[in-house]
Amino acid sequence: MRIASRYSKSALIFVAIAVLSLAQAAGQATSIPTTRLINPEDLVKLLQTSGKEKPLMIQVGSHVLFAQAHIPGSEYIGPASSESGLQQLRKRVESLPRTKLIVLYCGCCPWSHCPNVKPADDALHAMGFTNVKVLYISDNFGANWVDKGYPVAKGE
Repeated sequence: MRIASRYSKSALIFVAIAVLSLAQAAGQATSIPTTRLINPEDLVKLLQTSGKEKPLMIQVGSHVLFAQAHIPGSEYIGPASSESGLQQLRKRVESLPRTKLIVLYCGCCPWSHCPNVKPADDALHAMGFTNVKVLYISDNFGANWVDKGYPVAKGE
């Protein structure tokens, strides 16, 4: 048990260092203009509004987190901190009107360390999308969405 425990701690430290390194290399979420952010409570209100076209919601973080809990109706694309995740994102939206409301979110870690939302936001704006919002998750998806009692789906 001690070997497994040491391995788990080492793996967690490695992952934490990798995430922090990626966040620095990819640009930090804190540099996304506040005009492009949406708070969880505002997104919930938007999703509950009937008659309006619903946004395309894309989770750009880890698949493990998506499987554990995600916003109902959202799609998993893959971590936008990787080129393959960005390619999947571009492929998913390429045929959409550039005015389509798209909400990006991750929730893997505190906002200032997220390696995924900034590259995803940058990619969509580079493609000419003009109605992109990034869900502001200050701590993590569990604390800022699930624990608040907002709607959650689990699994694929």
